[in-house]
Amino acid sequence: MKNSAKQTAAALVFAVLAVSMLGGCFNRAGTDDQRMAWWRDARFGMFIHWGLYAVPAGEWNGETTHAEWIRTTARIPLETYDGFVDQFNPVDFNADAWVKMARDAGMKYIVITSKHHDGFCLFDSDQTDFNIMATPYKKDIMKALARACRKYRVKMCWYYSIMDWHHPDYLPRRDWEKDRSTEGADFDRYVAYMKAQLKELITNYGDIGVLWFDGEWERTWNREYGFDLYNYVRSLQPDIIINNRVGAGRSGMEGMDKSGGFAGDFGTPEQQIPATGLPGVDWETCMTMNDHWGWNKNDRNWKSSENLIRTLADIASKGGNFLLNVGPKADGTFPEESVERLRRIGEWMRVNGESIYKTSASPFRNLAWGRCTQKSVVGGTRLYLHVFDWPGDGKLVVPGIYNQVKKVYLLTDPTLEVSAERGPDDIILTLPSTAPDSINTVVVLEVRGKADIDNPPQISADFDVFIDKLPIILSTDREHVVIRYTLDGADPTSQSPPFKDAIMIRKTRTLATACFRDGRMVSGVVRREFRKVAPKPAFSKEALKPGLVYRYFEGDWNALPSFHRLRPVKTGTVANFSLENRRRNEYMGFEYNGFIRVPRDGVYGFSTDSDDGSRLYIGGYLVADNDGLHGLREQEGIIPLEAGYHPIRVTYFNKTGGYDLMVNFRSSGNPGVAIPDSLLFR
Repeated sequence: MKNSAKQTAAALVFAVLAVSMLGGCFNRAGTDDQRMAWWRDARFGMFIHWGLYAVPAGEWNGETTHAEWIRTTARIPLETYDGFVDQFNPVDFNADAWVKMARDAGMKYIVITSKHHDGFCLFDSDQTDFNIMATPYKKDIMKALARACRKYRVKMCWYYSIMDWHHPDYLPRRDWEKDRSTEGADFDRYVAYMKAQLKELITNYGDIGVLWFDGEWERTWNREYGFDLYNYVRSLQPDIIINNRVGAGRSGMEGMDKSGGFAGDFGTPEQQIPATGLPGVDWETCMTMNDHWGWNKNDRNWKSSENLIRTLADIASKGGNFLLNVGPKADGTFPEESVERLRRIGEWMRVNGESIYKTSASPFRNLAWGRCTQKSVVGGTRLYLHVFDWPGDGKLVVPGIYNQVKKVYLLTDPTLEVSAERGPDDIILTLPSTAPDSINTVVVLEVRGKADIDNPPQISADFDVFIDKLPIILSTDREHVVIRYTLDGADPTSQSPPFKDAIMIRKTRTLATACFRDGRMVSGVVRREFRKVAPKPAFSKEALKPGLVYRYFEGDWNALPSFHRLRPVKTGTVANFSLENRRRNEYMGFEYNGFIRVPRDGVYGFSTDSDDGSRLYIGGYLVADNDGLHGLREQEGIIPLEAGYHPIRVTYFNKTGGYDLMVNFRSSGNPGVAIPDSLLFR
């Protein structure tokens, strides 16, 4: 094949993978709105982690830091763990009381662990005896909860773990389970078992709002399994909503997979709130009230009611849902600390719920005194101002807003109108001297038209550096404004050129832009430098073979070690950046070396998604630094490259917990995808 033909073929890889990725994104925000409507309106739900692990209550052999992962974190043999079945007898469980507590707290849906990673089922399953009917309790927990949810008009939703530490056909085994042979295990047979259980959950309990998958990160689960399972579940209940963890290889907890494996309806950031939300994506933050999901009797690190109420407002202000966890005790009761926090949240929600339900993200980039949610109403917009820090002088400044005020009042007393003074660039509200609610008082500001906030234009470009030329797009969702810009970094004026089409730059420039109305600047100025650079030269290499060389190591590290100083446990070749040659899941690391064939001159973004740390080098340059102990996290760097072969090296380590590594790249006009085998050589 001639060189030009090779380049064309490589370029086609980008296009094919991009189409694959876009085709796999079933339901990002803005699609299938009718099915997603109730979930987007709800904003607030209850997560429940409950199962056999509530019996030891987080303690084993004097260690008190365990919870729902106790079987693997404490390395409890299977037959010993099975003994908890005879001890699980939640005689104080009351489905009505649980659901009523959720409803009274303002929660609109409940997601409960029908089966967690330990494989134990809280429902009556014909597929296994390892379920609630084998316990002294002998009653279907899920049936009682589904009935109670219908009674109190709360959506019933199931959590279901793809990973299963109990089933004989699930692979891989835990690396410490030396006595559990994998001989005869058949993962496809396990998938059939899982589908049969999901059919029970979806068809035997009435309408189910969400199927919340988890435990998909192990290498036995892949993209094809994820798509197939998504379609299977939807075939049983077409309107059901499915989270991102049904797919393989999500990029962080948000779940936007770079390899085309995203097959869910919403992202699931865990124990954290994305700083600016996830624009264009439905998402839900799941979070514990203390430090554990399952019941841990020694965990006293409870978040305050104030913290949780403000967290709810923060998440809603960024366009997300809040799934707040409770870990019930083995007797079937909620911890008193959880009950008290739910009660306090409920008191706040009974007064202020309309500022959470059916709202959308704040139009403001930042508010020093709190948060904002909003709704469109006839003739204008209703802004809900969540005031965390009450002004000492009673003057609340709503900055950078140009709308005319219709009405202002407090949700605690809608009959008491608040006076508003219209300034050139802000609105000043005169409030009572004392906050009615010291945690979060909601002030309602009704304005005419769509919220008109002084946010500057958005600058869109593939990268901040370029080789020959770079198109730049400026945009805003504001009405009746003109975007003006300069290319020398100076503040734009009413005489600066207006943005019409893509701005094409061919040398280093600093772009500055702002919004104007009637000749007056009505936004801040935003700047961004774009640099022209030379590409890194390619290496001339002949007779290369497909694949990479790997070296595998074992050790206890908190950061990437100097692998060149260590003796590998084993070496070999692989087609891609795979962890399949590991001997265990924890306390191990890899180093990969080879070449990547770059199809054409250009700027490229390279990233690693890893749990734990990783680094990526191109031609000796550190491009993506993702080192350290952390969950699945993405880090990207950019580098200009000449067409041809470039050395690539990736280092990776894992200590404990989940393990994963994905290596991705993107180019101008092409989304991020996993580097295909066809571009890797040794």
